[in-house]
Amino acid sequence: MFYRSIYFISFVLVLSLAGSASAALPDGWQSLDIGTTGGSADENNGTWMVSGAGDDVWGSSDSFHYAYVSLIGDGQISARIVDNGIGSNSWAKGGVMIRETLGNNSKHAIMAMTGGGGGGMAFQCRPDTGGATFSSHDDPTASPPYWVMLKREGSTITGYSSEDGVTWVQQHNGTGTDSTTNPVEIEMAAQVYIGLFVTSHAGSEVRTYTIDNVTVEFPVLAYGPNPKNGAFYPDTWAGISWKAGLMAVSHDVYFGENAADVEAGTGDTFRGNQTSPDLIIGIPGFPYPDGLVPGMTYYWRVDEVEADGLTRHTGDVWSFTVPPKTAYDPVPADNAAFVEVEGTNLTWTAGLGATLHAVYFGDNFDEVENAPWRRPQTTTTYTPSSLKMAKTYYWRVDEFYFVETQKGNVWSFTTQGAVGSPSPANDAVDVKQTAILSWSPGVFGASHEVYFGTDKEDVRNAATSSPEYKGSGNLGSESYDPGKLEWNATYYWRVDEANNANADSPWTGPVWSFTTANFLVVDDFESYDDLYPDNNRIFRVWIDGLDDPAINGSVVGYESPPFAEQTIVHSGNQSMPMSYDNAVGKSEATLTLTYPRDWTENSVDTLVIWYIGDAENAAEPMYVALNDSAVVTNDNPDAAQVNEWTQWNIDLQKFADQGLDLTDVNSITLGLGNRSDPVAGGSGMMFFDDIRLYQSREAAE
Repeated sequence: MFYRSIYFISFVLVLSLAGSASAALPDGWQSLDIGTTGGSADENNGTWMVSGAGDDVWGSSDSFHYAYVSLIGDGQISARIVDNGIGSNSWAKGGVMIRETLGNNSKHAIMAMTGGGGGGMAFQCRPDTGGATFSSHDDPTASPPYWVMLKREGSTITGYSSEDGVTWVQQHNGTGTDSTTNPVEIEMAAQVYIGLFVTSHAGSEVRTYTIDNVTVEFPVLAYGPNPKNGAFYPDTWAGISWKAGLMAVSHDVYFGENAADVEAGTGDTFRGNQTSPDLIIGIPGFPYPDGLVPGMTYYWRVDEVEADGLTRHTGDVWSFTVPPKTAYDPVPADNAAFVEVEGTNLTWTAGLGATLHAVYFGDNFDEVENAPWRRPQTTTTYTPSSLKMAKTYYWRVDEFYFVETQKGNVWSFTTQGAVGSPSPANDAVDVKQTAILSWSPGVFGASHEVYFGTDKEDVRNAATSSPEYKGSGNLGSESYDPGKLEWNATYYWRVDEANNANADSPWTGPVWSFTTANFLVVDDFESYDDLYPDNNRIFRVWIDGLDDPAINGSVVGYESPPFAEQTIVHSGNQSMPMSYDNAVGKSEATLTLTYPRDWTENSVDTLVIWYIGDAENAAEPMYVALNDSAVVTNDNPDAAQVNEWTQWNIDLQKFADQGLDLTDVNSITLGLGNRSDPVAGGSGMMFFDDIRLYQSREAAE
């Protein structure tokens, strides 16, 4: 929610202008042979000639020539390989490198081009000093000019290549023996060496690579928070610290308990401007003098201030949590399902400072909740006696301190064969107000009883005489329609199963919950599947141009399952892929609506559509049409080329002004091209997600 990609400042101009006809290296750069002799590096007006001998950069030690600068913390380097030289070995390598030390057995990563033939584009790494080297090779036909890049963020190093220096492709994970993932985790010192390298892979033979457009980039934002972002910090005071951005001379520090206030810099979150990259929190004389509160999450942000005192670089919002004094992080997790009946051990993380723990376990919530004192234990593991299938179990851990006892929450899990797979999922949010509840039956159940309400304890304790009881059904009817639900409300539900032929009957189910949205869901694309019959496949609901390609160039979904997109998503698990080919003038897909049809409900006034395209897409106009008549076109003519998820807000009045009755909207169409006057155009692929109706103040948040 608050994290942004780290912002770098580039020193490409330094590299381009510092050179001279005398072939000096740019300021701050050095070069040397590592594990070999005979190499050199020269730079002239932005063009580098890097010559290297050596057996290879591989195995447990390397031999090559290296031109480098020092890098502290995060950063990246990119360069264009203009020519990969002449030599006897096609596995010669040249490109960019990040290296922990200048020793020949150092940890490192490279992104390189081989000498023609060879492995083509190569991402390699040695994660351990003196250890083995691993690689991923791609496109052995690649030839200069070609671009390479390495990026370091924390301990993560990622390799990229590009044909034009604009569209970068992350090197794929390697396959087979000696392969590496990309990105790769390599723990290095804060200060490393970043630069250009060449090895001839031919002993004393020297090979020369020509390289230009060399850009080294250093972070301008504060980075490297300590405690790490999202960490649990086991104390009530902290010395927080960070790595300063390159241009910073001082730091504006914000710290508080409310993430939104820290992000906005409001309330009392501003803690001052300071020159040191650290701050003590939680002791007298400093912020939070009474100490940090167990169980509380704290948020902080550092803005870097340059020497002029005016230029500020707004930092990311980081967080850490002080563990509670109660036990937490149970395994199995609270409300876990399908837990094995054999060999299950219960574990948890002790509350802050606790050394003794009392465990209460059973199949009755009230008995576990109200269990009398029992002798505590020192370990954080408990092995229950034999578990039965298709049952719900409850457990609680109390933490003991010298002067107090912290009573724990009651956790639960169900074993194999129990009722499960609730839909909406347990604790789901932004659920449709017209959701139909469903679940998978237990292995022993012949019938079920459904309980539903707005109070968790009432649902937990409900019987067939309670108002929360909503009826029964037989095996094969595992669904319940609660009717139209309130906006932004939390509901609880439970399904019990019975079978008169089984001595263990009945089986009380766990209590599940979900929260409805504070908006109307037009389509979140989560309900589509790949099953047969195929009436719920995405392309059966969103009607594309496949049956009429002469006038509609759209195709929704993929040719083989999964038919919906399950990786490129804005939220949830699925989005809608739609290819377009406007050689026929336009491409569009239409959804016929059953709900919501009244687009004035709860005073909604804004249609929101999330979309993402690709820089390689043709720049076609993007539009939405309601009732096949009222049309609004995206203000950005290049919307199809936007390669990050983008929120498109549309004032519903724009449709009303075209004569549309907002109380009776029966269809929505998404398209690319000029709908009213189709002209031949280009093609591409779009993804759409989270089509919603908001009150305008909510849509803006």
